[in-house]
Amino acid sequence: MRVIVYSKPECPLCDELKEILFSIQQDARFELVEHNILEQPEAFERYRYLIPVLEIEGGPILYPPHEPGIIWQAIFAASRRLT
Repeated sequence: MRVIVYSKPECPLCDELKEILFSIQQDARFELVEHNILEQPEAFERYRYLIPVLEIEGGPILYPPHEPGIIWQAIFAASRRLT
């Protein structure tokens, strides 16, 4: 399963979300992919006022504020649907 974070450099909220994901990754198997919206014009237009955005394969797209419990539930629910 792939989990994508849309973020940009020097973004404290983005760093906080990545820390949450790294802690969840210890219990769940997923590939974490980060997209820098400053390097992708389409992603920049779509998410520039919304970052960090979390896209979970087989699950929802989550927008801030990011609650660890909700992220955990969404990732585990998506992993169950994909297996």
